[in-house]
Amino acid sequence: MRVLAATESGDPDRPNEDHIEIGADIAIVIDGATSRTETGCIHGVSWYAAQLGSAVQNRQYAEDSLTSTLARAIEDVADLHGNTCDLDHPGTPSAAITILRRADTSIQWLVIGDVTLTLETDSGLNVVTDDHAHIAAQEQAEADRYPIGDRRKSEAMLRMKKAELAQRNVPGGFWVATSDPAVVDHALTGELPTEELRRALLMSDGAARLADVFGLATHAELLELVAWQGPQEALRRVRETESKDPEGRQWPRNKRSDDATAVLCDFRRKESD
Repeated sequence: MRVLAATESGDPDRPNEDHIEIGADIAIVIDGATSRTETGCIHGVSWYAAQLGSAVQNRQYAEDSLTSTLARAIEDVADLHGNTCDLDHPGTPSAAITILRRADTSIQWLVIGDVTLTLETDSGLNVVTDDHAHIAAQEQAEADRYPIGDRRKSEAMLRMKKAELAQRNVPGGFWVATSDPAVVDHALTGELPTEELRRALLMSDGAARLADVFGLATHAELLELVAWQGPQEALRRVRETESKDPEGRQWPRNKRSDDATAVLCDFRRKESD
């Protein structure tokens, strides 16, 4: 498989809370959830995302399914916290994650949280995301009333975050990777024969903004853009659009610029093969 990848922090003064892991048979995109409250953890979201990606990479050949791979990886990262962090804290670091793994005769995939996986097969396109836009919708609508940088927006987003945390990893709420491996039971998963998958695009929600927030491309068009002009071009267009609406008046959002990541996996054989 041919892989193209790019990731970029939304703010040069802050660490990138997205993370990429690429191996011979695996591609992983992790989108760490922004912390707006106390977390009970001394390490931070960027550390958590990087450690989780590394743990999944290390476990990829030890487990049969991606759910068990992710479960064991979550346990591994929980152990790394040691006794310094309160992993039962309601704000403990969390992340959305999508994994694509090539097995002997198939391609396995997993999605948990609001990352996006676009799968192109001979029969069409399948866009997979575990979106939770309905969570804290009232609080989000209130935050969207104010421009980015307004004190009232910051206060509204704090209320929104607290409402989100109350619904994180509970029945009727939404599911993301934290310190409890049981969340893998709620992941979206699938498997395809290797010969059926042509291309796959893994994105954090910051990169998917072009389609999901700005409406400037369909997911099919995003796939073609990344395939022909590279993932960095998709990120450039995200930044260009964000800069045209710095206060979020045309496209309401929580941050002017979000961390953005795109990874393309191309399984098509060259004509010379």
